Amino acid sequence: MNSAVEEYLGSIPNRLQLAGGWIDQPFVSQHNPRPPGSMVVAQIEPDFPPMDRSGIASGTRAIEMKLWNGKLPNRPPDDLVRELYDEENKGKASPSGSQDMVGLVYPGINRLDYDFGIHGGVFPSHIESCQSTKVAQWLSQTLHLIAVEPRPEGYDPLGIKNLTPKWVNLLSQSGKDCYDAILRMDARALGQSLNLNMECWKTLLPQVISHPLLRKDLGPLLQVYQTQYAGAMYSGCGGGYLIVVSERSVPGSFTVRVRVADSSRERTFQRDSDVSN
Repeated sequence: MNSAVEEYLGSIPNRLQLAGGWIDQPFVSQHNPRPPGSMVVAQIEPDFPPMDRSGIASGTRAIEMKLWNGKLPNRPPDDLVRELYDEENKGKASPSGSQDMVGLVYPGINRLDYDFGIHGGVFPSHIESCQSTKVAQWLSQTLHLIAVEPRPEGYDPLGIKNLTPKWVNLLSQSGKDCYDAILRMDARALGQSLNLNMECWKTLLPQVISHPLLRKDLGPLLQVYQTQYAGAMYSGCGGGYLIVVSERSVPGSFTVRVRVADSSRERTFQRDSDVSN
């Protein structure tokens, strides 16, 4: 990357939310009949300036850049997640979920497990992380992003909540399926997990997709890409980017680079989170 562009974008990574999103919110995870519930985040290189309000955690990243002067401190990642969470959510009646912070701090492809009975569902009870360069390269080539539209000012996706245990459990399953498909480098299964995620969002929180303030009709656009490719989902509530799963090119899209901890390591590891409540 051009050094001037790199300096402008900063070295702190971005993060991409995949299947299972919203399970990091206690108001959702408390309805999960079979905890823990899972979701997947992938840390990506800061190769592009993301749209604000697009589900890429650009707001959290801006706070992180200011808090740590543009560089991650050399401290335990769980401590950094908690510090960043506290900084972003100071004085907020409705705090953001911790998956934003985990995705920005933890490299690689991470499955975050949330259990309402552990840390009140605020922080993951367990994090399983893949640092394989082979898997990261495959995922980088398989995910295609299409800019749709940032969510509008004044938009609230939580006006309607249908938090039935059956669908919360399916949301959790979409995260598990997503992570397993990535490890197998199975595009078809990955696409199915993203499609299931969207069905869960439309059922549990329908205004994530359909809302009077949204200018674009997100449902039909999503359906077109889900039909033509292995699967697709939006990067966040209200649109943002359309994430398309395909092992062939997708016109009008761009790809991202998944960042792993150490390119010399070709392994998958797991660890239990020691974030305290």
